[in-house]
Amino acid sequence: MEIHNIQPLFCENSKVLILGSFPSVKSREQQFFYGHPQNRFWKVISAITDSDLPTTIEEKRKLILDNQIALWDVIAKCDIVGSSDSSIKNVVANDLTTILNTANIQAIFTNGKTAYKHYNKYIFPKIGIDAICLPSTSPANAAFSLNKLIEIWSCELEKYIKE
Repeated sequence: MEIHNIQPLFCENSKVLILGSFPSVKSREQQFFYGHPQNRFWKVISAITDSDLPTTIEEKRKLILDNQIALWDVIAKCDIVGSSDSSIKNVVANDLTTILNTANIQAIFTNGKTAYKHYNKYIFPKIGIDAICLPSTSPANAAFSLNKLIEIWSCELEKYIKE
């Protein structure tokens, strides 16, 4: 069983919570979100916030917090083969209480269908807050170009992160 080794990233000013499914092998190695170089998450977030593309963990952390975003994942531990979302079994969900009790979260988004599925199965029944499913920024999601991801994510997030 793999255990999630990344702490949630949020502050009291966070308005938007973005949840992935479970960290990739690269992210677990780096102990930070979206660590695979082919994942388009950081390109999408920097584009929709009109920010420079972050390269270090500290720059990524600052980008998220400066834009009132919170980051975490739905799954705390599970059985998984490599980074394959389709192989996830025996899920134990993360407890979002600390984030929801500290931050002023106005919307919850999932980064992809796997996160959305597990959110609805394990977390929604406990907290009763609907999540909005955004297309995955994973390189495995070849159906969406970077420009299309930016367009869709921007449309959903702009009312919360652009004031």
